Amino acid sequence: MKILLLADEESKYYWDYFEKSKLEGIDLIISCGDLAPQFLSFMATFAKVPILYVHGNHDACYDETPPDGCICIDDDVYVHEGVRIAGLGGSMCYNFGMYQFTEDEMKKRVRKLRRKIKKAGGLDILITHSPAFELNDSTDLPHTGFQAFYQILDEYEPLLFAHGHVHINYGRDFKRISEYKNTKVVNAFEKYIIEI
Repeated sequence: MKILLLADEESKYYWDYFEKSKLEGIDLIISCGDLAPQFLSFMATFAKVPILYVHGNHDACYDETPPDGCICIDDDVYVHEGVRIAGLGGSMCYNFGMYQFTEDEMKKRVRKLRRKIKKAGGLDILITHSPAFELNDSTDLPHTGFQAFYQILDEYEPLLFAHGHVHINYGRDFKRISEYKNTKVVNAFEKYIIEI
């Protein structure tokens, strides 16, 4: 399965310089948050595959203008062609904005999501906006990752853990790909295609 991951910055390759042929061979599109709903709606107009998303910490406008033709997987498990995908959007709480959570709040969300993962018989892909703590995160509070994600990563060892939130222009510490045990970890900033 070929998956197009998107996050944080609308890809000019897919928006300003769009051609339908650029989506050929893509089986699924997933947004890890902080993208304009208009961009995702635009993608949904041309994509013949599901577009899944979680909320980023800057996605308050989604309440008024959700992306048309897209599926929110926040706090849920979505199954596509047998692949089980769970979503947890938002970032660490730093100014009490929408889609910001404390570590304890995220632990509660993880606990509820684990019930759905168990009901689905396991997990293949974990999609979040923020990274996990000390796994591609930063040291400032807004970009600190969640320790709670390790409960899912350790118990289910998904094939893929994709997140956004940490931008490539934040400095030399940016990591696109890393690994945690048997899980491939991808920072989806702007765009990244992966096959699983």
